[in-house]
Amino acid sequence: MLASKRILLVISGGIAAFKSLDLIRRLRERGAHVIPVLTRAGEEFVTPLSVSALAGHKVFRDLFDLTDEAEMGHIELSRSADLIVVAPATANLMAKMAGGMADDLASTLLLATDTPVLIAPAMNVRMWQHPATQRNIETLKADGIGFVGPDDGDMACGEYGPGRMAEPLEIVAAIDRALSDGPLKGKRVIVTSGPTHEPIDPVRYIANRSSGAQGTAIAHALASLGAEVMFVTGPADVPPPEGVTVVPVETAGQMMQAVQTALPADAAVFAAAVADWRVASANTSKLKKTKGGLPVLEFAENPDILATISQMDTGRPGLVIGFAAETDDVIANATAKHARKGCDWIVANDVSHATAIMGGLENHVTLITNDGAEEWPRMAKADVAARLAERIAQALA
Repeated sequence: MLASKRILLVISGGIAAFKSLDLIRRLRERGAHVIPVLTRAGEEFVTPLSVSALAGHKVFRDLFDLTDEAEMGHIELSRSADLIVVAPATANLMAKMAGGMADDLASTLLLATDTPVLIAPAMNVRMWQHPATQRNIETLKADGIGFVGPDDGDMACGEYGPGRMAEPLEIVAAIDRALSDGPLKGKRVIVTSGPTHEPIDPVRYIANRSSGAQGTAIAHALASLGAEVMFVTGPADVPPPEGVTVVPVETAGQMMQAVQTALPADAAVFAAAVADWRVASANTSKLKKTKGGLPVLEFAENPDILATISQMDTGRPGLVIGFAAETDDVIANATAKHARKGCDWIVANDVSHATAIMGGLENHVTLITNDGAEEWPRMAKADVAARLAERIAQALA
């Protein structure tokens, strides 16, 4: 998607500017042309030489450069790019953008453009939460400005909260989506994947044989169609796909919290093999063998993520899809699950040992909706994912 695309990258003043150097490298790895614009404040954190060396392009810095402005360089810059990216976007620059100010090269070219703009905010948590900044955010969104981040995390100032600039690969994924013309462009989808690990003690846990391959393939297929994918994954055997926001979790409780945090969404695909039970009180020390007999484990039920999201009164995704991994009476059990959970679709499959599906490379699924059961032929998990993503795109059109 990024090959030969022209990305005008505005680097404003903030400690997060050092991440922009890695962002330039990531974009060039994917074949993009990066034209850098560095503000005066940005020069306090990264040097024009380092930016130019990584971008392989001259750095633009001064609105009143006689050579560049002889041909109205700020207008040419702002209109020759496929996308303008501001990373980091400080509270000050966001305020200028919202107010239509143009007192330096960066703010002038942002005002003089009809090119799509994507910004990656970075600032102190209290600055981000300030009513003035929140008003500016609403104004910018109403103007069609795209946002990626900010993330929660530790600040350079020692505080914690929202305000950290999104990581370079997260920004690359957002750029990919912004330049995509796929049918899911502008749609936000949550995908859960992999197993969950429910601790018994510090060294033992309850889990299952899910590799996470099917959920990973679904996330990749949705991102390929232009969706913004929040990928909530347990400890899977396969690496997460590029082009998605990865939220790693371990337990069912953590997955539930991550899904709720990721809302709102246009659709949610719950492909994770979540453990139904956990040890009610996990031991803080390793259980030892004793002559007194086997340890007694008391179990508790884990949160039902699919049912909880499916039955939300407000904020429910428009399309909620669950998975039913069964070993007996697959269609009957999956159909009953579809009705019981309240989801829109169920993807059912036979995971009995003879099928070699759980942990394997292929899948044989039946899509269950209110219209009935539709059996798909056995195929590679990537092909199942592509077919499901196309159906999701049709449903959300």
